[in-house]
Order: sequence, then C-alpha cells, then structure tokens
Amino acid sequence: MAKALFGHVGGPDPRMVQEMRRLQKRVRDLEDEIGRLQAQNDQLSSAVADVAVNATDREPALA
Repeated sequence: MAKALFGHVGGPDPRMVQEMRRLQKRVRDLEDEIGRLQAQNDQLSSAVADVAVNATDREPALA
C-alpha cells in the first residue's frame, strides 16, 4: 500500500521534485511582488489623500 501511495519503489520522481521546487519559487516570487505592489499602492493612496486635503483647504479662484 505504501508503495502505491509513494508512486514507486525508487522514491519521488526527480522531475516532479524539480517542478514542485520551481512552482514553490514562483509562488514566493509572486508573493513578494504582491507585497511590493501593495506598498506602492499605499504610497500612491497616501499621496492622493494629501492632494485631496490640500485642494479642499484652498479658497475658490472666483470668490
């Protein structure tokens, strides 16, 4: 039964192990990119909020 679950007597297929490692690295890379994009989005949102606050503090041009 254990042999059937494991795949075969020789252990895991090296191609499957290599593919699993490649996919795990890809997931890590994508998670890192998500973190960078979220930080950039937070900075941009903050900048937009600052501009909006400054815009409301000004008097109208034709008062």
